[in-house]
Amino acid sequence: MAKKNKKEKKFTKKLLHKYRLVILNEDTFEERFAIKLTRLNVFVMTSLSAIFLVFLTALIIAYTPLREYIPGYSSTSLKKKATFLNYKTDSLVQELELNKRYYASIRKVLTGDVASEDFNRDSVIEAAKSDLDILQVSTNKEDSLLREKVEKEDKYNLFEGSADQNNFVLFPPVNGSISEGYNIEDKHYAVDVVVAANTPVKATADGTIIFAEWTVETGYVIIIEHNQELISVYKHNSSITKSQGDLVKAGEVIAMSGNTGELSTGPHLHFELWSNGYPVNPTNFIDFQ
Repeated sequence: MAKKNKKEKKFTKKLLHKYRLVILNEDTFEERFAIKLTRLNVFVMTSLSAIFLVFLTALIIAYTPLREYIPGYSSTSLKKKATFLNYKTDSLVQELELNKRYYASIRKVLTGDVASEDFNRDSVIEAAKSDLDILQVSTNKEDSLLREKVEKEDKYNLFEGSADQNNFVLFPPVNGSISEGYNIEDKHYAVDVVVAANTPVKATADGTIIFAEWTVETGYVIIIEHNQELISVYKHNSSITKSQGDLVKAGEVIAMSGNTGELSTGPHLHFELWSNGYPVNPTNFIDFQ
């Protein structure tokens, strides 16, 4: 017990033993500064200095932009930006997927890889006539003349049931002779109209440009979406004067004819009409001569 008390007193004496820190002039050995220290004072001052530095560092990290340079630390504004970019990326992914489906449909129109059905309007009219004959409806001369007139108008009516069908007229994109006509068996859902190179190609009706790009097989191609679920396609152009999203009027120049694309054999316009997702014969509605 005595030894323990003796050691404690010796340790306390070491802590409280006074030292003198003196700063001298090296040349003259003149005393410039002196301070009395003990080991306890040095320990206390060192501890307080360390605590102060830790506290100061914590304040700098918490309330200054320097915290953003610490690995693993992110500010609130940075988190908000990251969340916003995440939502925006998700929206862009969805929009990209919709665009892929849209362009896949356009690609089918360009390549003609679409199942088609040939609707013979004359046969439909004849079937309607036979149904009327079966019903044996009595008619007079005026009714017969009116029915004949309506049947002739309806024969070339692509837009049945539309309120503004009388105001919807298809404009010939070019004038010339047809080198290859509409043929479903050969999957040639178009008419090839022979024209001189750089002949102005005009929109067949009012609409919106939904495709205006270069393709390897068909050169410069323009696709216009019109009212009544009608789409017109113009291929093998030497140049195009419109861009995707442009609004055009009937008869407005949209391209210059040419001989571009691997499938072209000479200057001409490859013109297609699609109604409700099915190809139709353009010569039934447009006079190219």
